[in-house]
Amino acid sequence: MGVPVHRDGDDAFLVTLPGERRHRTLVWLIVGAHELLVESFVCRKPDENAEDVYRFLLQRNASLRTVAYALDAVGDIHLVGRLARSSVTPEEIDTILGVVLATSDADFNAILERGFASAIRREWAWRVSRGDSVKNLQAFRHLIGQ
Repeated sequence: MGVPVHRDGDDAFLVTLPGERRHRTLVWLIVGAHELLVESFVCRKPDENAEDVYRFLLQRNASLRTVAYALDAVGDIHLVGRLARSSVTPEEIDTILGVVLATSDADFNAILERGFASAIRREWAWRVSRGDSVKNLQAFRHLIGQ
């Protein structure tokens, strides 16, 4: 595969994928009796504008293939997919990992902008007040009004 894979027991694998907007994306591959479950945590529950975040995710689901956005019991955001075990090939695993990475990486900033804008503004102000770097917040500069 060319990426770090950690085996957890006989039927679970944690794959670490490098990203651009996100430093890395972790993907669980869990082998069941009849299917392969693919699951990746994307973001915690939004602090604000949850309805807007969830609308965005549902609209994105309409154009995704092999995976979809889902929420866990506390509202955290995940990408999930299922493949019939009979259709699992190295090529298909590569494809679904690519879809998870591309989707998570492409949507990450949009999710943060919608669900965490106030926290981003606070973090920016705090760093500036301490003279700390805001380099990794530059994608959100438009939220600051500078």
